[in-house]
Amino acid sequence: MRLDWRNSGNRVDGKIRKLRKKSAVRFMTAIIVMATLLTACSTNDGGTEGTKAKGEGKRLTEANKKVTIIRNLKSDSLDPLKSWEPLRAGITETLLRLDADMKLAPWLASEWKNVNELTWVFTIRDNVTFHNGTKLDANAVKASLEEAIRTNESLAVSLKISSLSAQGQELTITTAEPYPALPSELVNPYMSIIDAGEKKRIGEKAFNAAPVGTGPFIVKVFKPNIEIALVRYDRYWDGLAKVNEVSYKFNEDSNMRSLALQSKKADIVYQLPAENIATIQKDPSLRVKSISGLRVYLLMFNQQTKEMSDVRVRKAIDMLIDRDGIVNGIMLGNGTKANGPFHAVLPFGNKEEANSLRVEEAKALLYELGYLQGNDGLLHKDGKPLTLDIVTYKGRPELPLIAQLLQSDAAKVGITIRIQVSEDIDVHLREDKQWEIATYAILSSPRGDGGYFLNAALMPGGSINPANIEVKGLSDVLSKLNQTSDVESRISLTKQATKIIQEQLPHAYAAYPNLIVGVNDRIVGWEPGAEEYYIVTNKLDVN
Repeated sequence: MRLDWRNSGNRVDGKIRKLRKKSAVRFMTAIIVMATLLTACSTNDGGTEGTKAKGEGKRLTEANKKVTIIRNLKSDSLDPLKSWEPLRAGITETLLRLDADMKLAPWLASEWKNVNELTWVFTIRDNVTFHNGTKLDANAVKASLEEAIRTNESLAVSLKISSLSAQGQELTITTAEPYPALPSELVNPYMSIIDAGEKKRIGEKAFNAAPVGTGPFIVKVFKPNIEIALVRYDRYWDGLAKVNEVSYKFNEDSNMRSLALQSKKADIVYQLPAENIATIQKDPSLRVKSISGLRVYLLMFNQQTKEMSDVRVRKAIDMLIDRDGIVNGIMLGNGTKANGPFHAVLPFGNKEEANSLRVEEAKALLYELGYLQGNDGLLHKDGKPLTLDIVTYKGRPELPLIAQLLQSDAAKVGITIRIQVSEDIDVHLREDKQWEIATYAILSSPRGDGGYFLNAALMPGGSINPANIEVKGLSDVLSKLNQTSDVESRISLTKQATKIIQEQLPHAYAAYPNLIVGVNDRIVGWEPGAEEYYIVTNKLDVN
């Protein structure tokens, strides 16, 4: 049976319709739960709370402006050196940032220069204070960078810093080797500048619940995995924030996020499910932003396991990815088929057509490896059925559906795939080494360059390389890339790296998803960015 999707000539196999039906059931359940919660919230003993809330809605002034944002992934810590959320929530800032055109721009550093091939000098702004009132100078930045390198091993690998020195507002960084990409690396949210002295004074646990940064907002209360209550920092260096408070919430249930937007309990909601967009857009006070992002949905392969150590098995799994079904069925056109880690619109992206579903070719390849189909219809080798464990997570609603779609197509060739939904995907992948495949989403070019992804996801010790992948032939190309500043040469080297990746297949790339954000019309002075870094800003305002 086939299903016509609205406003599209594409037809999607019945298996996706079944997945959508399950999602619809969850959505209706969420509606019932939300309705119950809203009813409960409207009832109070004396009536004063309800009256106050109604009155506040009519008296929106500078003194009570508040915004509620819901993110799609949980965070149990606000350690700025290991989590992106403090930067996204407007608590911390980095030396450099990306502008609207994805180009490097000043932030806490007003300017920077490359003195020689190993030496960089950064001028720190003179009018910045931490949330505790301490002045930001080069010594404070030096202490913050040293703390980052001490606590996050992947940063020590990626930054290649051999020494740091500070004098007044001038910070000097010396690298161990020529490293033109250093300014780009300093945009990384893990490079957030913090008051390292305050962290030492109060201890890591207390600091990571309320980090002291330089951003426009201060942490009032942090409820792990639930909410950051933020209040405006009145001495912010770049102009007082337009709103007084921000409720920055976490909820991995995509349907509950959608309903929070529809019920006006949230003003900005990240990563809405594609199937809910049409319903949300019926409300004239709501709008949905679906923009091409810099993220890729992929399958990570754990090459530490027997099956995934063979590139031919990895290639067979890649042939079983129904990219048309993912983009047109699961994502309802809010994305593009992937043919590598980098979107084809980027200068270093792969321009070739993405692979299609090839069930018979996958089966033939596995037969060549000695797998035989038994009477039970399953593939066997050495008396054992081919069974693979795939780990996924709910924070991005498409990923569990992609896992189910792969499970369905793999069954056609006799592969059994067992799906496990993880509550904390990053911890799971690092600590449990038994998984063969994981669905994952990575910002593969957050700074408009491929170097970050290649170093972090495909080099041993990289921050997003939980299986500790080492790709044959890639390190030599990356070594050249990391020492090259010429843009055209970097594009050429990145393409070479991509070719090696496609041959070795450490990952299988499924789709480039759009960033889907729901916004209440009361929000002004704000738009979602493809880089997904800067969410809570001093410009964010409400009518």
